Amino acid sequence: MLMLATVGWSQSEGVMLSGRLAKEMELNADPGSPLWRGAPAVTVERNTLDELVPGHRTEIRSRWTPDHLYFLFICRYEQLHLKSEWTAKEETNKLWEWDVAEVFIGADFDNIWRYREYQVSPRGEWVDLDIDRKNPLPEGGWLWNSGFTVVARLDEANKVWYGAMKIPVKSITEKRAHAGMEFRANFYRLQGPGPQRKGIAWRPTMVRNYHTPERFGLLRLTD
Repeated sequence: MLMLATVGWSQSEGVMLSGRLAKEMELNADPGSPLWRGAPAVTVERNTLDELVPGHRTEIRSRWTPDHLYFLFICRYEQLHLKSEWTAKEETNKLWEWDVAEVFIGADFDNIWRYREYQVSPRGEWVDLDIDRKNPLPEGGWLWNSGFTVVARLDEANKVWYGAMKIPVKSITEKRAHAGMEFRANFYRLQGPGPQRKGIAWRPTMVRNYHTPERFGLLRLTD
């Protein structure tokens, strides 16, 4: 049974809340653990064009400390699309060609085309990217290293997978996190093979492209 989180957000305003942790915690992908139990959450089940995607309801929870942002994705699915040869010991370029959950996040409200991208797969593969939409970095920015960590768990019997991230705040901004601080953010999933491939977006971009920072929402840190 999935543990309920606290719904603390406004769909119309495009704001997701992140709840403060009293101290740093070891990352896990168990929604019933102290790390995630009662965390603010959003629920997503539509694609970038704001169309309903049945069978792929996704819950995203968030916590924070002055030094880290924590995210948990609870991902229902119909069919898996996983890399045949894989490793979770090193970064996987082009991980987005398989099943992933993604955080796009930036702290520069003037240069909105500059942000970071973090991904986790159902098996704990990962990739992070430094994105500049106006002046793309070499290799698409994937050679950049944020120092973030991931944990994942796959429950094939119930067709749900869990992916968690612990992202250093310093990989996004020079400022330490504090209550009231806001980031520009969007959250996505890619799921399934070929013609059955599905996309999920928290804030619809209204085009078939996740890299549309004009359509990002806000992540707001709360006590």
